[in-house]
Amino acid sequence: MKRTELEDLRFHDLKHEATTRFFELGVNIMEVSTIRGHKDLRMLKRYTHIRASELALKLG
Repeated sequence: MKRTELEDLRFHDLKHEATTRFFELGVNIMEVSTIRGHKDLRMLKRYTHIRASELALKLG
């Protein structure tokens, strides 16, 4: 963290980032749920932060 000058990065933040990236790569919801170990899709939703701009590009 010293090299990147990030002051408040936590391992927990990386879980959010990875979950979002899986969806951006096109991994489907059931696959991401399996990777992350979520039994409840509501919890998976909490870890997913899809950008509106990315969604708009997919929708055309």
